[in-house]
Amino acid sequence: MTMREGKLETKNGKIWYAAYGEKRRKTPVLVVHGGPGFLSMTDGLDFLWQDRPVYFYDQLGCGRSDRASDKRFYSVANYIEELAQVRAGLHLDDVYLMGFSWGCALVCAYLLERRPAGVHGVMLCAPLISSPAWEEDQRANIARMPPDLREAIAAGEASGDFGDAYQRAMMAYYERHVCLLSPWPASLETAFSRLSLEVYNTLWGPSEFTVTGKLRDFDLAPRLSSIGEPVLLTCGDGDEAGVKTVKDFQERFPRARLAVIPQASHLHQIERPQIFAAVVRDFLDDVESGPC
Repeated sequence: MTMREGKLETKNGKIWYAAYGEKRRKTPVLVVHGGPGFLSMTDGLDFLWQDRPVYFYDQLGCGRSDRASDKRFYSVANYIEELAQVRAGLHLDDVYLMGFSWGCALVCAYLLERRPAGVHGVMLCAPLISSPAWEEDQRANIARMPPDLREAIAAGEASGDFGDAYQRAMMAYYERHVCLLSPWPASLETAFSRLSLEVYNTLWGPSEFTVTGKLRDFDLAPRLSSIGEPVLLTCGDGDEAGVKTVKDFQERFPRARLAVIPQASHLHQIERPQIFAAVVRDFLDDVESGPC
């Protein structure tokens, strides 16, 4: 499958994008990556462009896109505006939106703030939608870790020293709740090595479970009932995005379904690609065949 890439001119800088399956006829998908500060990954998503165009883009400050001149630029409001500009620049009048982790927060915020037309459905994978709920889930996960790792995390958070001991505990946590594959795929190692710490630290914090940035009090859960598009939520049964929390999100949407991927974690699309593909295909088929 031929991939086309380029850069979109936006008012705040050039945004990298890639397009797959552009000659396919079904409604396209626009993928919104996680982080914040991560970058686009195609792993586990190749099934999508067998019958429809699929577009990826790196948010400003991330991956192959430009950096902001001032880190204060990085905000939910500015990333909502960027998503609108990317969608317009790619001429995606009719589209499905697929978010991963923080990308789910961005997709939901875009839908709530802009009320855009032409969004046929929404796929929210390992969703961050409420930072308080997220943090509560992480504390429950940490409580199940060995004492020495719990102590290293607590000491780092208390002192602000996120050095070697904290980093070792963080990686042990990630191996339990971010990606279960061992070793991690080279593509994932590369993506983590390119994480924009400026974006991540500004919006989030030192790790997935220590939230100190602008998103600390971010919470869209009370507003989800206003999103009327068909929604698919997915998570792994060992996900950072806790199963009960994601179930609670599902019940707030008017038209939503949930799939919990077994023996999987945050990156369940990489860990269990066949199950993930079957779930997403089923959702898209149902939306496209009639009322969902």
